[in-house]
Amino acid sequence: MRCPFCGDDNTRVIDSRPADDNQAIRRRRQCDECGKRFTTYEKVETIPLIVIKKDKNRETYDRSKIESGVVRSCHKRPVSAGAIEKCIDDIEAQIFNLEVKEISSNEIGEIVMDQIKELDQVAYVRFASVYREFKDVNTFMSELKKLLDNK
Repeated sequence: MRCPFCGDDNTRVIDSRPADDNQAIRRRRQCDECGKRFTTYEKVETIPLIVIKKDKNRETYDRSKIESGVVRSCHKRPVSAGAIEKCIDDIEAQIFNLEVKEISSNEIGEIVMDQIKELDQVAYVRFASVYREFKDVNTFMSELKKLLDNK
């Protein structure tokens, strides 16, 4: 591993421990040249997941798209950064546990909606209004009614 400070490739591991619910290994390293310490994470490489968009185009899965949607829907809500990160991790785990090579953006959207509903109901309605493209107040109200009926 190359040192991010001096660029030397003589580094050694001084501590290893599980991270991300045993999905990764956190390694604390020290550079033999400059003596500085840094952290790396080791994760199992997965086959790239292909997302089939509404227009039938295909693109590789991008976690940042889910992150931005969840963060935007939780804006100015009493939801901690840790809770948002856990929600995104749960969404991603659910997607990858399907063990498919291709998934539609609609399936991803439904998984996201289910997880956000558990996180914060206002965030859920915000996400649903964009995801389901509410056209008028009646559509919005019917989604709210469904949310209230499920309580």
